[in-house]
Amino acid sequence: MRLPGRLSAAIQVLTDVETRKRPVSEALKSWGLANRFAGAGDRAAIGNLVYDALRRRASHAFAMGEDSPRALVLAVVLRDWQEDAAALNASFAEDSHAPSKLTEQEIQHAGSDLASAPDHVRADMPEWLAPSLLRAFGDNWIAEGQAMSGRPSLDLRVNTLKSTRERAMKSLARFSPQETAISPIGITMPAGPRDARTPNVTTDEGYLKGWFEVQDQGSQIVAALSGAKPGEQVLDLCAGAGGKTLALAAAMTNKGQIFAYDSDRSRLAPIYDRLKRNGARNVQVRAPQPDALEDLVGKMDRVVIDAPCTGTGTWRRRPDTKWKLSPELLNQRTGEQAEILENAVRFVKPGGTLVYITCSILPEENDEQIAAFRVTHPEFTSAAPADLWQAALGQPIPDGVATAGSGLALTPRLTGTDGFYCNILTRAL
Repeated sequence: MRLPGRLSAAIQVLTDVETRKRPVSEALKSWGLANRFAGAGDRAAIGNLVYDALRRRASHAFAMGEDSPRALVLAVVLRDWQEDAAALNASFAEDSHAPSKLTEQEIQHAGSDLASAPDHVRADMPEWLAPSLLRAFGDNWIAEGQAMSGRPSLDLRVNTLKSTRERAMKSLARFSPQETAISPIGITMPAGPRDARTPNVTTDEGYLKGWFEVQDQGSQIVAALSGAKPGEQVLDLCAGAGGKTLALAAAMTNKGQIFAYDSDRSRLAPIYDRLKRNGARNVQVRAPQPDALEDLVGKMDRVVIDAPCTGTGTWRRRPDTKWKLSPELLNQRTGEQAEILENAVRFVKPGGTLVYITCSILPEENDEQIAAFRVTHPEFTSAAPADLWQAALGQPIPDGVATAGSGLALTPRLTGTDGFYCNILTRAL
């Protein structure tokens, strides 16, 4: 397929997303199944067009004067990919699969700047979230939103139970891997421009042997900040598919015990194969059932909560969720978080540690959630962020990462990662 045909396909996929209200990943998969002639390069390019359109939906729609699938896709190819409008129209005339010719109005709008745009448009955020982001980031909130609208890198965590970073990078040499800037066991492959393809690392020999896992550097960092040590008794209360469980197991060098639990059995299902491939032997999976964790009450050195949240920190990877988020869903998530925090308290032994993590950038789920928790549980004290960072990562904490509530906030602008929040609380003896 040539670019005109890819543009038509991207418009078709976005239309499917809008009319059927389904995730982008499903719409792209459906299009691929219905158009098997398309190669891997075509599918990657179409996916990039669709995701780029959604990442900057507000600013592209403002510039184009509408937010139709056609307007958004044309905005990407003209504003982001810097295609020449006249050359594009010429190529449209030669391709039977091309969209209709660009109008003079569309060409003119594509060249618009955002000087007169409202702040939330320049930040590419839903307007109702502006007060929350202002509380979280102050005058930098627009810049934070703009950074969140870029493409993410592909990050890997080296499994130190089986390999070293040098060995894993040698296996991945054909992809030109780089060492992560912060995580001492991370590998990254920066996102490419335009129609660049993301490396398929899961077919690599190193992945199949358990040398590394796909894991954003931010997730690696908060796992390291959790501070799990060999020999400890650790409860991973929201283990999900086990990404952070595996990181904790490696940090503990397979010594001690991790109890991996999740209230949703289907989310927990992938963990078994992942544990085997990674060689993690100190993990005991607890399936959801009555009294599944009662024998652990008051005995845990460390309880890790990777809390269910709005996922605002992953907007670069799942930009469609940015525009679906509602105040009602945010309220639902904060209620769930408060309930999980309250439940977690009973497992933390005196002098033990409670680790609260979200993949959110919203203060309601982060500092404000912890502040409310500490009102009812004054026996818990947050550790100093700068000390935690230095101890876990061996380097000074970056500016802006420490929050007013003694938490740590990671973002694309501050740390070059997905958005994460972490607060480490110690229970009094």
